[in-house]
Amino acid sequence: MPHASWTPDFETLNAQFDFAIAEDIGDGDHSALSSIPHEHRGKAQLIIKENGVFAGGALAAYLFKYIDATATVKHFIEDGAVVEKGTIALTVEGNTIKLLQSERLVLNYLQRLSGIATRTYSYARLIDHTKCTVLDTRKTTPGLRVLEKWAVALGDGGNHRMGLYDMVMLKDNHIDFAGGIAKAVARTKTYLAKNNRALAIEVETRNLIEVKAALEANVDRIMLDNFSISETKEAVEYIGGRTEVESSGGITHDTLVPYAECGVDFISVGALTHHIKGLDMSLKAL
Repeated sequence: MPHASWTPDFETLNAQFDFAIAEDIGDGDHSALSSIPHEHRGKAQLIIKENGVFAGGALAAYLFKYIDATATVKHFIEDGAVVEKGTIALTVEGNTIKLLQSERLVLNYLQRLSGIATRTYSYARLIDHTKCTVLDTRKTTPGLRVLEKWAVALGDGGNHRMGLYDMVMLKDNHIDFAGGIAKAVARTKTYLAKNNRALAIEVETRNLIEVKAALEANVDRIMLDNFSISETKEAVEYIGGRTEVESSGGITHDTLVPYAECGVDFISVGALTHHIKGLDMSLKAL
């Protein structure tokens, strides 16, 4: 779903949030409990400390209220906004001890998500002049996939499949074990029909011979895996718009543009969600 505009259902992640809260608080936040009256109420602001793309404001509001039902949050910028150093993203008011217990959890999530959105945005802007959309992959932090893919969407990227369940992707191992692309696709279509599953089928190809086989099998998308620029141009010309085309395999920020200019519909980049530098921000008392 390229350029998706969506927000996760945070309630489905409550077990994950509970684990993260317990991991941090343990048997009590003794720093806050020992120095702040239990009934004290405070206010703080979230300050962006470097230029980038902000992601996670809706999550921050959910977490503040999840930890303290009396908390109130005021947003000053939207998720996906391009921000400059010094921007105030939001303010939060609530029980001071609960605010302090929320601080690191919220910052850890938002710094990572904003880092992903920032990186994705930089990739997406490079190929504005083409029809190509940059996609994420399944190379995500375990337990954070929904949030990280949300951040990609906020950075103006597209989401590939969420997991193994919402799209069929026949990779080299599937194809080799099945005895070739034709057999793998035929069995997949039989399986989907038998189980009443309406899933798109993508096939990973390693050369032009496999591209031809995938096209003959009438699949929804063909992935050109580790193709050179010249090989990609040849494959795109041969496919001729008869199905979607995705490039993948070692494509970097430096090589993204020439691949996009070959005419592919998508380029999947694992780096959108791994080796991420978080966007610096802080929560300061008012």
